[in-house]
Amino acid sequence: MGINDIKQVKHAGMGSIVHNNGTAFRVWAPYAESVWITGDFNQWQEGSHLLENEGNGYWYTDIPGAKAGQEYKYFIQYQGSRFYRIDPYARQVTNSVGNSVIYDPNGFNWQNDQFKLPPHNELVIYEMHIGSFTAGKDGKPGTFQDAILKFDHLKNLGVNAIQVMPIAEFPGDYSWGYNPANIFAVETIYGGPDAFKHFVKEAHRAGFSVIQDVVYNHFGPTDLELWRFDGWHEGDYGGIYFYNDERADTPWGSTRPDYGRPEVRQFIRDNALMWLDEYHVDGLRVDSTLYIRTTDGNEENELPEGFRMMADMNLEIRDRHPFSILIAEDLRVNPLITADSDAGGAGFHTQWDATFVHPIRAMIEAISDESRSMEQLKNLISFNYNNDVFQRVIYSESHDEVANGKARAPQEVDPDDPTSWLAQKRSTLAAGLVFTSPGIPMIFQGQEFLQGDWFQDNVPLDWAMNEDFHGITRLYRDLIRLRRNWADNSRGLRGQFVNVFHVNEQQKMLAFQRWDQHGKGDDVVIVVNFANELRRDYSIGLPDGGSWRLRFNSDANIYSDAFANTKSFDVDAYQGVTDGLSHYGILEIAPYSVLIFSQDRENN
Repeated sequence: MGINDIKQVKHAGMGSIVHNNGTAFRVWAPYAESVWITGDFNQWQEGSHLLENEGNGYWYTDIPGAKAGQEYKYFIQYQGSRFYRIDPYARQVTNSVGNSVIYDPNGFNWQNDQFKLPPHNELVIYEMHIGSFTAGKDGKPGTFQDAILKFDHLKNLGVNAIQVMPIAEFPGDYSWGYNPANIFAVETIYGGPDAFKHFVKEAHRAGFSVIQDVVYNHFGPTDLELWRFDGWHEGDYGGIYFYNDERADTPWGSTRPDYGRPEVRQFIRDNALMWLDEYHVDGLRVDSTLYIRTTDGNEENELPEGFRMMADMNLEIRDRHPFSILIAEDLRVNPLITADSDAGGAGFHTQWDATFVHPIRAMIEAISDESRSMEQLKNLISFNYNNDVFQRVIYSESHDEVANGKARAPQEVDPDDPTSWLAQKRSTLAAGLVFTSPGIPMIFQGQEFLQGDWFQDNVPLDWAMNEDFHGITRLYRDLIRLRRNWADNSRGLRGQFVNVFHVNEQQKMLAFQRWDQHGKGDDVVIVVNFANELRRDYSIGLPDGGSWRLRFNSDANIYSDAFANTKSFDVDAYQGVTDGLSHYGILEIAPYSVLIFSQDRENN
């Protein structure tokens, strides 16, 4: 086939499609009267490359010699008006209101990256905002490369999954990422598409899974060239990519995608698969699914086509990427969001659990011990979706929980001094529950070294605190190692089962048991003191006889000079039914503290 024959071949795909002889382009613009393409390859001459109308709203052309790195835009005519548009499928842009850039998704050298996500019950997630995780150069936001330089810190901490807040191109240089202007393009200020691929490859080399946060409940609302993309719209609404009635309205603008249009559903589906196929991410966290399946957060005002879109998308992802993880941010008690599609569910593997974080935060922030309910604590520890404890992600800090009028946990506990004894004790008390309760644990960047204040996208983490409060970092490290069963003596923390067997409302004491298969090295007992009082000679039930080794004491002064280093010890179990268990033990526990016990595994 000669170069002159290339235009006779239709290349599959959307956007810019790089091939051996040039680049093809396809765009959906159903109401356009004509579509041209201009760019570096034709010296930006407006009328030199007219796209062919393929039918069903699609336009296509193939340009020999057009190559990766060249900039371009579509030039659209509608009812006498002509205007430029960024390619909706552009993998790269110069900025959110700039030009599309031809990008070859197959041009990156993955060097045989074959990383496999660990089982969901072994995950420990670290939520990261690229722009503020580190300080960038010359006052700019941090980049993917800057974040890579901190991987040793994360490796020492023990986390094995990095959840990256949205990185689709957004307006300006600073953003949380939940206002995507171009959902297929990787944010330029962070480094762009190849830099993110390098981030994922290096994360995999270091042993981290990467979970990408994506936003499909709304787009924009600013710098949004999808808005009235081909000129058509109804009323004050946004045209072909959006609902053109009140269903478009969201808390973030009237830019909800029209899930009823097959082409829009395909657009979102293609984007979700792009992250997994092209960027090798290991899962997706889908933002505010409540506003995909309802119009206004009211369960009675359903958007069935949005729910169906998520279910179909998740079913395909599960089939193509069976080792991935799909996380919903629904923030409602919604077992259906994680149920399989054959059971009428949306097919997410797990969801952020508001039934855990809000009560935990309220308990540690309360001024009076009397207001802390151990019965409520029992219920939130025991809660699960669809009889699977790992269908929930549990946390005491996330980007939402430490902004929007709320601050970091230490700041909320002690606004005058977020590094005080009280702030350290109660915030680490919450951490102890995150890593011992059933669910997939998650922490937010900087939580491990007592970062205070509130989350701001233009204020980087204070990494000096990692030195000043290295003991708190060690506390998180030790909890994570127990959660991941590194010493093979705490397997129960990865198990499905929990029994909250001791609830003392008067003294604000609680104890519970975690297990996978039972037995030494498997059963774990967690004791929690939610009062500002030392408990001596305190008796609790134990599930078996023998010695119960103290694996963790949050009051140890290796974690903070402010801690009393209360001399908790191993506990011997005596026969005698207590708390419904066959044995009992006597222990000592400091104020606002967590103790973790297990037994040594017997040698076979």
